[in-house]
Amino acid sequence: MPALRSLLFIPGNRPNMLEKGLSAKADVLVPDLEDSVPVDEKANARKVAAGFLPKLAQAGHTLIPRVNSLDTGWLEQDLAALVGRDIYGVSVGKIQGPEDIATISKILDNLEEKAGLKQGSVQLVPWIETARAIVTLYDICIASPRIIAVALGAEDLTTDMGIERREDDSEIEYASNVLCVTARAADVLALDTPYFQFRDAEGLRRDALKAKGCGFKGKFAIHPAQIDIINEVFSPSATEIEHARRVVTAFEEAERRGRGSTSLDGKVIDVPVVKRARALLELAAKAAP
Repeated sequence: MPALRSLLFIPGNRPNMLEKGLSAKADVLVPDLEDSVPVDEKANARKVAAGFLPKLAQAGHTLIPRVNSLDTGWLEQDLAALVGRDIYGVSVGKIQGPEDIATISKILDNLEEKAGLKQGSVQLVPWIETARAIVTLYDICIASPRIIAVALGAEDLTTDMGIERREDDSEIEYASNVLCVTARAADVLALDTPYFQFRDAEGLRRDALKAKGCGFKGKFAIHPAQIDIINEVFSPSATEIEHARRVVTAFEEAERRGRGSTSLDGKVIDVPVVKRARALLELAAKAAP
């Protein structure tokens, strides 16, 4: 699986913005057919985005377009236009429960067959944006092997709850924690909601660091200026990498001596600690340019 630190939304009906996406540094580009596209532009966005996919893919980008939700009636047309060898997966808005995943998977099965793709090759990133989705989240996460990550949609979630968005995100702390813990239990990644103050670099950094501390592994971006900070926050630092290497080296030396633990810099190094260190090194290798 590619790195999923930064995922950049690009409105699917904006050729000029899709063109700029060719030089974007995000791990994933997300040509968007959903919330960033007005209703009367849906058909045009479908056509424009589908036409740009080969160009973006040839430039080496990982593509996970976002399509409209099942209840809009547009999802099947969106998928029919986008599914092919150029995309890695699709992101689907406003998933309500595992039954939605089953329906979408069947549609993808048929489209993959028509496109000559191996069944299951198109990955899924469901958006969790309602109270019902939060309480059925584990069942959603394990509903299909296509699912590689779940994304928190804070704007729609707070709308569904009938509450206001706050600057400190206190109103979504419960949902954020549930999503991160549940995603980990299901062995998929947790992806954080976008930060909409795209001119506030320090605010973005604080927001991304808080998300990382909660357990999110990546974050959606709404502007290319956000990508560098998001990539930096969700990548191991040079200090962290060096410490992880020392942890692994110390533990492997202890194993050769028949010991199940050791110490480094006055701290115990045992199996859980070395697992974290190895996972960090794997992430660093994946994120390396």
